[in-house]
Parts: sequence; structure tokens; C-alpha cells
Amino acid sequence: MNSEKPPYLGFGLGLRPQHYQEILEGSPSVDWFEVISENYMIQGGQPLRMLDLIRERYPIVMHGVSLSIASTTPFDMDYLKALKGLAERVNPKWISDHLCWTGVHGVNLHDLLPIPYTQEALDHVVDRVSHVQDFLGRRLTLENVSSYVTFGQSEMTEWEFVSEVAKRADCWLLFDVNNVYVSAFNHDFSTDDFLRGVPRDRVVQFHVAGHSHEESHIIDTHDHPVCDEVWDFYREAVAHFGPVSTMIERDDNIPPLPELVDELDHARSIAREVLGTKVLGGKRLEAAE
Repeated sequence: MNSEKPPYLGFGLGLRPQHYQEILEGSPSVDWFEVISENYMIQGGQPLRMLDLIRERYPIVMHGVSLSIASTTPFDMDYLKALKGLAERVNPKWISDHLCWTGVHGVNLHDLLPIPYTQEALDHVVDRVSHVQDFLGRRLTLENVSSYVTFGQSEMTEWEFVSEVAKRADCWLLFDVNNVYVSAFNHDFSTDDFLRGVPRDRVVQFHVAGHSHEESHIIDTHDHPVCDEVWDFYREAVAHFGPVSTMIERDDNIPPLPELVDELDHARSIAREVLGTKVLGGKRLEAAE
């Protein structure tokens, strides 16, 4: 298993079917693409053909939504085999999923469900992460989720839990800027505490996204442009962590590709303002030519 930290990729977007042709026919100012793993864990078909063409031109990252790493249900080995097979085909820069559970008794609830931050849960998650990493032969990258409830039995903060998982399981972290902002509002904690509470050397990716503000709470919907407050927090994250591969997430009300590229260029401009012309891994912070 390779222990080397994944490379800095620059500024990417989620790969969505409505943009396939435009990506292949043009040269959008995008450095890399993230694919939803489950959408391509299939045998043949148009999605895989498009992915094969696009990965010839762009680095690819795989991002899953159904690993259910915190579940107490045994792993679905068919799922893990399909995930490994896709990774062997795509050769992604890393594979990520969420630090949560997504189903029970073999039923996928299609939601990212929170867990209690206890020592028992920590030991359980660390064991499961290690199992998956051994099976895949590569390290996982785990994302902090947005949440709307907390558990009274929690023994530590979310950022302490996330940090311990990363250290003990020796995995990477996807720092979802929007999710931290959403959960901080919903549960009245400081985004700065979360920001400074996770190990800087474990963070390999940022997600930046829009949400729905319902006054008393925020829902992580990924169907709006990124709001000013999340951009401000992204600026803080860049200042704290340095150059980290950054992606705009948009899963509903998906706009034309140029609108997403404009948002991505805004992320690039913030990073450039914060970090100057710093170069990492041969990639500058300027927009791709």
C-alpha cells in the first residue's frame, strides 16, 4: 500500500453526464474530475465509455456514497469487488467516501447518517477502514458529513473523532468546507475549532458546495451556488491547510458547464490571493490554459 501523500491536482469539478460532450469537444478550465463511484460500477455502457475518454485527458478521483464505513452490518463484498475493479480500470488519484453509515440489514437508505463519537465507535470504524484499505490495496480518503442531530452519548467532538480515525487507520481526509459550515450552524460549534482540530498533513481534498438555509437550520443540498459565507470559510481553510485539491460539488439544479467553471475560477482566485504564486507538484494556482 502506497504511503505517499496523493498529488496536488488543482481545481476540479464533479463529472456529470450532461457535460460529457462539452468536456470532450472543448477544453474547459478544469484540472481534474471527481466521479461518483457507484455510477460507474457497471459492466460496459455509455457512462464507462465516456469515463474512459475523459480519463485519457484529465486526472480522475473516485468518490463513493454507499461504502457505509461506520455501519455494524458486514461489508457487501460484491460492492467492494466492484469498487476495486473500477479503481483498477480508472487508476484514480484517490478513492473517497463518507465517515458515516448509509444502510442497515442490507437496505441502502440513500442518506449519509451520523454516528455517535464514542471510543467504541472509533475502534469499530478504524477496524473497518483498515479492512477496506487492505482489500483495495490503497488508502481511503474519508469525508466529514453534514448532520442535523447529535448523540447524547458522544464522548468527543466530531473533529477529534475524525482526527483519531485518520491517525489510527492511516487514511487521508476530504475536508468538506460546506459540511463543516452546515454542521457548525446546526449544532452551534465553531468552524475554527473544526478547522484547527484536524491534522493538516492528512487533508488531500476540499469540497465546496451550496446549501439551503431554512433559518433555523441548514440542509446540505448541493443545488445552489456557493454562498459568500462558505467562500469566506474556504479562504480560511486555504490559509490554514495550504494548497489542497479543490472541487465544486453540484448534484441538483446543475447549471451549464461554463457557470460551474466560473465558480471554480472563483475558488482558484481565492487560493491565488491567499497563497500567491506558490507552486506544488508542478501545478500553479492560475487558471488552466
